[in-house]
Amino acid sequence: MFTGIIEEVGTVEQMRQTGDAIVMAIGARRVLEDVRLGDSIAVNGVCLTVTSFTDRRFTVDVMPETVKATALKTLKPGSKVNLERAMAAGGRFGGHFVTGHVDGVGRIVRRWPKANAVYYEIEAPPPLRPYMIYKGSVAVDGTSLTIFGLSERTFTISLIPHTREATILGEKQPGDLVNIECDMIGKYVATFLAAKEELSSGVTSEFLERHGYK
Repeated sequence: MFTGIIEEVGTVEQMRQTGDAIVMAIGARRVLEDVRLGDSIAVNGVCLTVTSFTDRRFTVDVMPETVKATALKTLKPGSKVNLERAMAAGGRFGGHFVTGHVDGVGRIVRRWPKANAVYYEIEAPPPLRPYMIYKGSVAVDGTSLTIFGLSERTFTISLIPHTREATILGEKQPGDLVNIECDMIGKYVATFLAAKEELSSGVTSEFLERHGYK
C-alpha cells in the first residue's frame, strides 16, 4: 500500500529486455535508506519488488503483463521516475490509498498555467471514467492528485509548485504517457453497486461465472 506522496525522483540507469520482460536498475538514495530484498517500491505508480540493491541503486523485474499494461515501457536510461516506498504501519498518511496496481495508461492532451498552478488535461481509457469524480482522488505516475475537471474522455488535474518540483510531472508535456490508478474506494463501491444490481435480477449461472464460480 502507498500514499501517492512521492519521496524521491530517481533515474533509470539500465534497462535490459529479457523476452517480453524488463530488468531495470534505478539510481536513488532516500528510498534505499532502510531497504531490504523483497521490499515494494512504487516506480511511477507501479508496485515493483526490489531484487537487489546497493546504497545508490536498486533493481526490479518488470513482468510482461506490467510492461503491456503500464507506461514503464516508454522509459530509457536517463529517464526520471517517481519513487515511493510502501507505507509504514506507523507513518503519517498524507495522500490517499494507492495500491500500485495501474488501471490504465493516459495521455496528456493539454497543459496551461494559471496563477501559481499548472493544469493538465489527460485523456484516459474509457473504462476508467466511471471511477472518477469531481474533486475525487487519482494517482498519476504514482502522485496523489485531485480531479478538478471531467469530460467524457478526459480529466483535469492541477499541480502546485512543490509538486512540480518534487515529482516528474512538472516536466511532462502534451503527448506524454502517464500511469493512472483510480481511487480504490471508488472502484470497490462501483463494483459493489454493479453486483447488487445484477443480484436484483436473480442469481444465474452467468452471474456466478462472472464472479469466479465455475
